[in-house]
Amino acid sequence: MTALLDVTDFGAHPGQHHADATPAVRAALRAAAAEAGPVVLRFPPGDYHLWPDDAQRRELYVSNTVGDDPRHRVKTIALLVQDTDDLVIAGEGARLVLHGLQTAFAVIDSRHVRIEGLEFDAAVPTVVDATVVGAGPAHRVIRVPPATLFRIDGTSIRWHGETLRSGALAWSGRDALEYTQIHDPVRQRTWRGPNPLFERVRSIRSVGERDLRIDYEHDDEPADLGLVYSMRPTTRDHPGGVVLDSSGVTLLRLRFRFLHGFGVVAQTSRDVTLEGCQFQPPPGSGRHSAGFADFVQFCGCSGRAVVRDCSFDGPHDDAINVHGSYLRVTGQPDPRTIELEYPHAETAGFAQFSPADRIELVDRATLQPVGSATVSAVRQPSGRAHDRPLRTMVVTVDADLPGALAGRTAVENVTRTPSVLIAGNTFRNIPTRGVLVTTRRAVLIEGNRFERTGMAAIYVSGDADEWWESGPVHDLTIRGNEFIEPGGPAILLDPRNTRCDGEHPVHSGVVVTDNRFVLNGSPALDAKCTRGIHFRDNAVARRGAQGPDVILRTCSDLT
Repeated sequence: MTALLDVTDFGAHPGQHHADATPAVRAALRAAAAEAGPVVLRFPPGDYHLWPDDAQRRELYVSNTVGDDPRHRVKTIALLVQDTDDLVIAGEGARLVLHGLQTAFAVIDSRHVRIEGLEFDAAVPTVVDATVVGAGPAHRVIRVPPATLFRIDGTSIRWHGETLRSGALAWSGRDALEYTQIHDPVRQRTWRGPNPLFERVRSIRSVGERDLRIDYEHDDEPADLGLVYSMRPTTRDHPGGVVLDSSGVTLLRLRFRFLHGFGVVAQTSRDVTLEGCQFQPPPGSGRHSAGFADFVQFCGCSGRAVVRDCSFDGPHDDAINVHGSYLRVTGQPDPRTIELEYPHAETAGFAQFSPADRIELVDRATLQPVGSATVSAVRQPSGRAHDRPLRTMVVTVDADLPGALAGRTAVENVTRTPSVLIAGNTFRNIPTRGVLVTTRRAVLIEGNRFERTGMAAIYVSGDADEWWESGPVHDLTIRGNEFIEPGGPAILLDPRNTRCDGEHPVHSGVVVTDNRFVLNGSPALDAKCTRGIHFRDNAVARRGAQGPDVILRTCSDLT
């Protein structure tokens, strides 16, 4: 029998702006975890304000965030589901407002969890969206959203978060912060670029509740009226949400209005689904950014990774990225033992292998396999503590490996690779790519609409030198999608190997069919070092600049 719980029975009262619902939500989740059978935990409609002071905290290491930086090893989590099975968290009409810097939700060591209907937002987003609403000789007027807090300090602006119970500000930064992307609401394009707002400033003053006039020490008249400069720091100290070491997790009809730090990360988990979710700032808020970085990542997952019928609007990096992690081989004490390390500064600290997992070693220059084996034992970080080395591990396998592996090779866990379905989604106002995918199991990208991505709409990479995101694609179908004026190739197959032999491709088995491409200078398909490309029954139209429809570099077996 299913147990029914309600957060209001634990002291959470929607609509009370100054009340912290965190203790009540913690108590409700604790009670749900204690139930023996299936549980439904309900959030009635209304706003719930969650402050970090009494929130749950966990030491966690998450891909593409801050690696093993000790300053950020502990994450503050607004909604924590841990060691819990058969739980539904239902919240149609409920809005969770996060204060300070927090991970919106975490599902850890749990099975059969569904979170549905909730809306997540930040009281003070860590991205500042400044719209140029006036411009003339030697000045601009910029408008910031009501949620943005700031203070004028001479010829500088200090942006900041709320004051916490400790008296400290949740965050702060000055002027252009550390990163800028630019959004054109008329052309519906977003791109990375320089920020001229705070160059050679003579004075800054308020000219309205949300308007700031910036005067300059030059006579030029800015030509950026109407553009939005989206500014933020660059430290990804929290994942926006995380599904960690769990299985059978579904995120259904969630509305992510802002995700701080990174996106929703499914890491070393199995069978994770996002369906009907919306990643988009609140309408009428004056905000154009819904995320601090990527929106969704699957890292080292297995089973099925499914993203269906979602909308992605306004991230600060890619919308969806599905990948594994290459580890650099640094030593070989004996023929059956290899020493490995995390080479990228933003990824470290979590376990990569279990006994019986199958691994593949690749030459870093060619990305070609040079050996494979089954793991028999491993010494590695746990992902939850720093009592072991966080960047290195030692793996013992069941068979002799080739010699001289150190430095020239990388290792991928090929057991932890998912099949992927990405279907019925919409991608817009994205400065980079819509979908990145590198997995050797079957991938179907179907019925999506990609609108004016800043770079390639679909990017298939794989590299053991820069981001170290593994591995090859062997079965990829891209079918029935619309690609509207991408800023790069609509589909880019670009493994980052430095030596490519046509007889030994990195990627293979790619079918591109029944798609509609509307292009302006970019190709529909740009492929390198791939065997078995079938490009057929696609409609290609061009606006403006002409160019080749298909570019092939060291490819074979083509239709």
